[in-house]
Amino acid sequence: MRSRNGDRPFIRSICTTIIVSSLSFLNAQEYLISYRYVAKNALSYNESFHVSHAMTQCGSQSYEPLILENTDNNNLKATLLKNFDLFFDYAKKLGLHVRHEEHTLNHQSSAFTTLTLKTTCFKVEFNDSFVIIQALK
Repeated sequence: MRSRNGDRPFIRSICTTIIVSSLSFLNAQEYLISYRYVAKNALSYNESFHVSHAMTQCGSQSYEPLILENTDNNNLKATLLKNFDLFFDYAKKLGLHVRHEEHTLNHQSSAFTTLTLKTTCFKVEFNDSFVIIQALK
């Protein structure tokens, strides 16, 4: 039924629909992720992988998203470790820092390689069966 001052119930229902559909974007959380791998003489020496909630707002520009299967509800680190190859390929596009050193002493050669993904902010949205991950600038 139409009220005297316009079609307010219709406008209210449209506004409610728009707000509810945009709530899925508001569910996205921001995480800081860093990775470091160290090899000495072509053997794994040390590996560290850190995931934590961002304490401050990150940038607003984002890269293309990565979509992974979600088997552990809201556990980002477990999800990334299960799909580590896909995440690592995605992280390579963001920029990895590689440092390689070789030393020779008394005819013995030793090599030391460090692969680092600097601490990067990611926007993560958990859904029922998948996780959407976007790196932020």
